[in-house]
Amino acid sequence: MTMNFDDMTMTTIWLKIDEKLNGEPGPIKGMTVTYSFNLSGDDGGLYGLTLADGKAVTITGDPGEVDCALTMSVKDFKKLLAGNLNSTAAFMMGKLKVKGNIGLALKLEGLLKQYSF
Repeated sequence: MTMNFDDMTMTTIWLKIDEKLNGEPGPIKGMTVTYSFNLSGDDGGLYGLTLADGKAVTITGDPGEVDCALTMSVKDFKKLLAGNLNSTAAFMMGKLKVKGNIGLALKLEGLLKQYSF
């Protein structure tokens, strides 16, 4: 069952991400990466996600130095989580900006698809 993100605050969404990834650590085992998400629009802000040693840590606020920085709207972030946004197409259309390792941005989409958000 997928979640309806439309009525959820970003705080609640990040708690769900933390819960899901740590509840099913299989897909994140062996990954060591830190992402930042600069989300614009209502309820936007700066967030971080660190994956290391089969654990996920979500950060509200500036995560510091990251391997991959993503900038997008809150609306598009919710679509990405729900599996309704192709990150490559979003990047090509300017809806997603990436700084750092673009391969990690593509890997994130594949990772998220292994979870049912």
